[in-house]
Amino acid sequence: MKILFLVFFLSLGDLSFLLSVESSEVGIGVNWGTMMSHPLLPIAVVEMLKANGVGRVKLFDADPWTVTAMKDTGIEVMVAIPNDQLMMLNSYKHAREWVRMNVTRFVPAVNIKLVGVGNEPFLESYNGSFTNISFPALKNIQKALDEAGFGHVIKATIPLNADVYNSPTENPVPSAGSFRPDIYRLMVKIVKYLHLKQSPFVVNIYPFLSLYQNADFPIDYAFFDGNAVPLYDNGINYTNMFDANFDTLVSALKKVGVGDLKIIIGEVGWPTDGDKNANIRYAKQFYDGLLKKIKKHQGTPLRPGNIQMYLFGLFDENMKSISPGNFERHWGIFRYDGKPKFPIDIQGNDTIVGRHSNELVPVKGVDFLPEQWCEFDDRARKDVDQVAQSTSYACSLGDCTVLGYGSSCNGLDNFENVSYAFNMYFQMQDQDVRACDFGGLAKLTNKNPSRKGCLFPRQIVSTAVGDQTIATVSVLKILLFLISLVMAN
Repeated sequence: MKILFLVFFLSLGDLSFLLSVESSEVGIGVNWGTMMSHPLLPIAVVEMLKANGVGRVKLFDADPWTVTAMKDTGIEVMVAIPNDQLMMLNSYKHAREWVRMNVTRFVPAVNIKLVGVGNEPFLESYNGSFTNISFPALKNIQKALDEAGFGHVIKATIPLNADVYNSPTENPVPSAGSFRPDIYRLMVKIVKYLHLKQSPFVVNIYPFLSLYQNADFPIDYAFFDGNAVPLYDNGINYTNMFDANFDTLVSALKKVGVGDLKIIIGEVGWPTDGDKNANIRYAKQFYDGLLKKIKKHQGTPLRPGNIQMYLFGLFDENMKSISPGNFERHWGIFRYDGKPKFPIDIQGNDTIVGRHSNELVPVKGVDFLPEQWCEFDDRARKDVDQVAQSTSYACSLGDCTVLGYGSSCNGLDNFENVSYAFNMYFQMQDQDVRACDFGGLAKLTNKNPSRKGCLFPRQIVSTAVGDQTIATVSVLKILLFLISLVMAN
């Protein structure tokens, strides 16, 4: 009777989130990155998360605007420390102040559960830049959490790429898994420390990247349909890359005496553009298989049961580095404007009241800039050099990652490519009319130039007043942190 009385007075939105909290025990969360020219309002994003029953969120910093938006929601939050701050946090004084400024002042109103110290700091492409400073920073942050009285409920860890472990080329099976030779001793120290502190091992696993980096990689092995030729290992048949990769880590942990260390998947997902294999069809196939597997609590052969994970990512981010590939800006299950790209069953079992379980709720209250676009002016003189230089300039400050081979706008002709580049620059500059000139090569149009499956975006009204404000806010946050350190002395 008490339960019925409570439900009667709950709003539909609150009831949806309350019921979905139980389903979040399945362990599915999302990565919320904000490297966008026009970020969405954090409060609106949080309402969308609640409506979709997302109970866990992993951030890439500890921006107070984002963190505060999750106040009193019950959503479990993982805040993070960027790699460029690791050196400073080798000082315990600075680590203690970081915890005070970014963790303890928010709890318990914000349900912070984890602190990510760095992000994939041992990537081989970093050439050891963070190898010697990550572990000391981890220990200092955990010590500061302990000292503040929250160490038993808030744990520090280092989100790592799956390249920190592997199997030898002569025996490429999960049971042969071990930590990478160049960081073996360091990894042993880290995992034993995590085990001691009851902190999780957070790892990012990307079957897509295996496919992207290896032309001979069997595509069926990236998915969960069971169509791949199995990899046989000590009586176990591995039919997908995720299970094999995860169990390679399990084997590596067992060999150093911490086989029961909790593992969390920090990032897993599939991009929808920017490469021939990055598309909505493959992304939906991947997520459908992954989520079905997770919701059945299947785990992996060496770790059966529930796996906690964070899908990567929430939104497309048009300001991310494309050094790994053009796909890097297209990991979102939602578009830049908060609209879902495709239906997926995040929590499942029809737990969200009032809708089908695979219908994602968009971000509400998003306003768009006026219905106008920038395109190449056919009447302009077609100076090849000027067109090429202007297009290159527009792409360098805009986002032309969908124009590449196999991408959604690959079918455009030369001048349509130019129009796309001009429009992206124009939209990312808040439709400033001066951003649609290019020496007389461009013109404004009220007719949507989207064509052939290629979307010419119309940008949203930013929650920040242009990039200048975003940069100013970032500088102010750094200054406030440094001032607090000085005052602490």
